[in-house]
Amino acid sequence: MAGGKTINSVFRRLAEEETIRRVQTGLYDYPRYSELLDRTLGPDIFQVASALARKFKWEIQPDGASALNLMGLSTQVPAQYLFHSDGPTREYQINRTKLRFKRVATREMKFKQPESAVIVHGLKSLGPDHINDKTIAKVRDWLPEAKRRQVLRDTQTVTQWVRAAIREICKEPVHG
Repeated sequence: MAGGKTINSVFRRLAEEETIRRVQTGLYDYPRYSELLDRTLGPDIFQVASALARKFKWEIQPDGASALNLMGLSTQVPAQYLFHSDGPTREYQINRTKLRFKRVATREMKFKQPESAVIVHGLKSLGPDHINDKTIAKVRDWLPEAKRRQVLRDTQTVTQWVRAAIREICKEPVHG
């Protein structure tokens, strides 16, 4: 069995060779290259947040703007990503992006399906006046068909206008 020093030296060597990239202490990713931008992209903030949540055994859910970004409803790259958490409030700096975890009451973390939380927080941040057919279609495309029934069950107690939008999102598309 390799010791801690051996493992650290392997990670250090792989990072020097640019096979992996050190994101934070004990957290690495595989760098992605964009042909279009002709450069290496920064780490995927959602994967970093998920990795930190696994490490600390937190439950997390993206806040409204982060949820919109995740579903493709917003193309703006936020300078800060906010996640609701059942763990402590913490901040991390990932390159030039701030990653924040904000402790919220457990009752606000009640969703069993991660997709439910993303949709509810995203729709709430848009508000009822900004939900239209295009928004519904975009979220429907993002939500795997296999998850729709689970999301419907999971969101039975949300605000009425959010529930109505989720019912539309989870409707079977008409093919013709």
